[in-house]
Amino acid sequence: MGTREQLVDSTRELLWERGYVGTSPKAIQQRAGAGQGSMYHHFAGKRELALAAIERSADELLAAADELCAPGTALERVTAYLRREREVLKGCPVGRLTQDPDIVADPQLRAPVDESLARLRARLTEVLDEGRAAGELPAVLDTAALAATVVAVLQGGYVLARAAGAPEPFDQAVSGVLALLAAHAH
Repeated sequence: MGTREQLVDSTRELLWERGYVGTSPKAIQQRAGAGQGSMYHHFAGKRELALAAIERSADELLAAADELCAPGTALERVTAYLRREREVLKGCPVGRLTQDPDIVADPQLRAPVDESLARLRARLTEVLDEGRAAGELPAVLDTAALAATVVAVLQGGYVLARAAGAPEPFDQAVSGVLALLAAHAH
């Protein structure tokens, strides 16, 4: 991994752990094992580096959502996605950024966060539409609203788990939304 990639990965981790304000250039350089000259050779400053790190987190979120494209029923694919291995107590690397006032206040930094969550909702909507078309789910089901609910439960599950300091509330939230989906399945 080159210095640029180490800087981006280190920034991504620090943003996830500390937020934008808590992620200093010095902390980035220390974690990446890179000097100040290397950082400024690759990036104009902290904001440009943060944007690259946020985009990397967004790409990883969407890559994980590719599990929704696997074979199986809509419910099986949504279940596999929601039950996949996660670092629940660390929270979602993208969702946590929505709680960072400096990122939310900056349209350029907020854009990849919003776009990735919108694309996740769209991907879930597509899977649920396929399930509806296959007769697995009722024709009257609002798949876009249901996809938004699934994402909200996922993000809220992270918050509940972090507050409790235990993964059980996340697992319970996921089980709850899956039970609601299963209740509608034919």
